[in-house]
Amino acid sequence: MSERRRIIRFAIVGLGVAGYYMLAYLGLLRVFHSPWIANALAFGSAILIQYIGQTVWTFGQALVVPAQFGRFLCMVGIGLLVSAAITGLAGPRFGLSEAASAAVVVVVLPVINFAFLRLWVYKPQNST
Repeated sequence: MSERRRIIRFAIVGLGVAGYYMLAYLGLLRVFHSPWIANALAFGSAILIQYIGQTVWTFGQALVVPAQFGRFLCMVGIGLLVSAAITGLAGPRFGLSEAASAAVVVVVLPVINFAFLRLWVYKPQNST
C-alpha cells in the first residue's frame, strides 16, 4: 500500500474514532450522569476501536499480537502526556487560549501518533 493511501486511511480511522468518542461520551453522560464514568467508558472503547481500525485497515497487521497492543497502549500514554504538556504547560506559558492550545494538540498529536504507529508499533520485529 502506498504511504499516501495509508495516511488517508489513518485520517479516516482517526476522524471516525473521534466522532464515535463524542457520540459515546454524550450518550453515556445521559445514562450515568457522571462525566468521569462517561469519559472512561467512551475513551476506553474508542482506544479499542482505534486499535482495531489502525491495525487491520490502515497497517494491515494481525490483530491479536500482545507486544504490538502493548506498544499501542504506550503510544496512547505518550499522546496523553504530550497533550497534557501542550494544554497545561506550553499553551499557558506562551499565552495561548484553551481553544488555541487544543488546536495545537489536534494538529501535533496525529503526526506524532502516525510516526509512532509507522516506526514502532507496527514495525516488523526480527525473529532472531
